[in-house]
Amino acid sequence: MSIAKKGFQQYLQQLQQHPLRTKALTAGVLSAISDVVSQKLSGIQKLQIRRLLLKVLFGCAYLGPFGHFYHLLLDKLFKGKKDTTTVAKKDDSGST
Repeated sequence: MSIAKKGFQQYLQQLQQHPLRTKALTAGVLSAISDVVSQKLSGIQKLQIRRLLLKVLFGCAYLGPFGHFYHLLLDKLFKGKKDTTTVAKKDDSGST
């Protein structure tokens, strides 16, 4: 088994065992990566660490938990409905 596949399996296991924590950390890491890329693409020479840490904090403290509880709410609202129209409505309900 490849390293990537093992890592993904461990991630999925953590997601099953500790969903909120895993989603919060994932959101923080993805926020950090997107901010680093954004800073580099915008031509910032020296990485702005304070800005980066605020993005990580926002991802961990808000984006991850909000997404977690929002989807739990959607699952309760659409309980038992698995048809493609309902699933599409759930996936699209968070977009603006």
